[in-house]
Amino acid sequence: MKTLKKIFAKFIFIITFFFICACHSHYKKVKIFEYDGKFPDESASKIEIVMSEDGQITFTLFAPVMNKYYGENPFIDFPEGITVSSYSNGEKHSTLTADYAINEEHTERMEAHGNVVIVDLVKQESVLTEKIIWDKKNKRIFSDVEVTKIKADGTVSKGDGFESDEKFTNYVIRNPKGEILAEEL
Repeated sequence: MKTLKKIFAKFIFIITFFFICACHSHYKKVKIFEYDGKFPDESASKIEIVMSEDGQITFTLFAPVMNKYYGENPFIDFPEGITVSSYSNGEKHSTLTADYAINEEHTERMEAHGNVVIVDLVKQESVLTEKIIWDKKNKRIFSDVEVTKIKADGTVSKGDGFESDEKFTNYVIRNPKGEILAEEL
């Protein structure tokens, strides 16, 4: 009888071990994002948000993952990147892409970090930087880190930051420095 109990105990141990291993490998496949040690209260994948005014699209937002965090300072983050497009009179005017973004609800600010690229589709100009801030309350976009501006003619200039309206139609590079393309003489 003791031998049967030992065999049964070993059998239960082996089954439990395989069950734990199976569950453990399953959890490895689930990718849970955290921000500053906190896990999201809500999460969505492959999202598209369309904002409009008076029946006209003003902005679209695409992201592979969006997480929402509640609490004293609620925010939404986009840990796998973001693409935002702005529209004027029904036409796409500019796009912004970044590796990561966070939207703070109380401050009405969105920050984008990592490989930030803003393209003015009308002027055919681009601004590249590592960080931008969209102040929705004051309807402006700015950066306080180095930026690179590339004009349609290939001219490249750098600066210590920039400031723009929220649709990126009028912008100024702070402390510009760079090169100018000139035709051969």
